[in-house]
Amino acid sequence: MKKSPGHQKWPDHKVHETTLPQRATVKIGSAVVADSSNVIRVDEDEQPVRYYFPRSDVKMTMLERSDTSSQCPFKGTANYFDLHLNGETLKDAVWSYEDPYEEHRALKNRLAFYEDKVPGLQIELKG
Repeated sequence: MKKSPGHQKWPDHKVHETTLPQRATVKIGSAVVADSSNVIRVDEDEQPVRYYFPRSDVKMTMLERSDTSSQCPFKGTANYFDLHLNGETLKDAVWSYEDPYEEHRALKNRLAFYEDKVPGLQIELKG
């Protein structure tokens, strides 16, 4: 892992990670896609709050890796997954940093969901 060029270039930009003290669930309608008590909340300047789930707590059978990737100067290269539910494919609905920059190594191989882009997707915090 290497240092984030974003944090070096823009040292005032905040990307704060917090391990949640409670369980979190990702649902689309009544379907549970993820359920975990090991979730990292990411608060980043000028971005919505995101929740990163360990792959072991996500129904990976509902996901298929897509060819899409993007580059975040703070976290690294994001690889995307399509989400399959009820015969529908939600393109690039989930992403993961498989080799994040050193400052965000806790996000390695975790999955985050575009709750603002997926109709009906809810992240519920329990407890």
